[in-house]
Amino acid sequence: MSLPKSVKLVEVGPRDGLQNEKKIIPTAIKIDLINRLSNTGLRVIEATSFVSPQWIPQLADHSEVFQGITKGKNISYPVLVPNKKGLENAIAVGVKEVAVFTTPSETFCQRNTNCTVAESLQRIAEITEIANKNKIRIRGYLSCVLGCPYEGNISSESVADLAEKLIQLGCYEISLGDTIGVGTPGKTQTLLKTVMKKIPKEKLAVHFHDTYGQALANIYVALECGISVIDSAVAGLGGCPYAKGATGNVATEDVLYMLNGLEIESGVNLEKLVEAGRFISHYLDKPIQSKVNIAMAALT
Repeated sequence: MSLPKSVKLVEVGPRDGLQNEKKIIPTAIKIDLINRLSNTGLRVIEATSFVSPQWIPQLADHSEVFQGITKGKNISYPVLVPNKKGLENAIAVGVKEVAVFTTPSETFCQRNTNCTVAESLQRIAEITEIANKNKIRIRGYLSCVLGCPYEGNISSESVADLAEKLIQLGCYEISLGDTIGVGTPGKTQTLLKTVMKKIPKEKLAVHFHDTYGQALANIYVALECGISVIDSAVAGLGGCPYAKGATGNVATEDVLYMLNGLEIESGVNLEKLVEAGRFISHYLDKPIQSKVNIAMAALT
């Protein structure tokens, strides 16, 4: 299969990247990070999550962050919403796009959202009904599609079935997440071929964590399968508080460097992206996970 000519990068650093940090990050720093990312050419930046502070205290300032950022022209700033209450709070501050989530793993669903998979779909149905009435776009996330920390292997067929249900509920796009980073190129290809029997490739995205260093290889396989939407996090930020062993997301800088080398257009400026990665890594006082960022720093 031929590679896509262009790719949409979905930057998840401000939400998925920061949610697992132990250090509470000031609202102003989050706003500054998103504003810096808005100046890179990114078209989609996941801003925050309208989740209860009891579950994710790091994102308790979701309303302040969303209202405080400078929203760029032609840039989407989706937010994650776990339930009807989260959606109502998001609507109150003018959110135009939300993301919903579930998983084919019953155990992970219980640990992550305190409900069964069937109950999570009922919650999503409530969200999509209200979102549609308010003309809010809905993106769907599926977690643990290539492996679960509690249940081990996940069948590709169960992922495909769940993805189809999310489409039927009104999601315009489904992001397939390798939450603990156990996927390999072969498993990724098998998963995508199975899912694409039910969902067109134009409605699919991939979301890889780099626990075993397989993320870029998996993304290349996804590109070969015709997938043209990739989730990533600046500086390789991330992890999941409910998935033991999950390390950071694949770094946006590294994905962009690979895309540039393949002459696949993204519209994103690598130098500005590197600067944003250094900014947040410096504040967090933690090593940058992006190989490209590290290499460019060594050359300057």
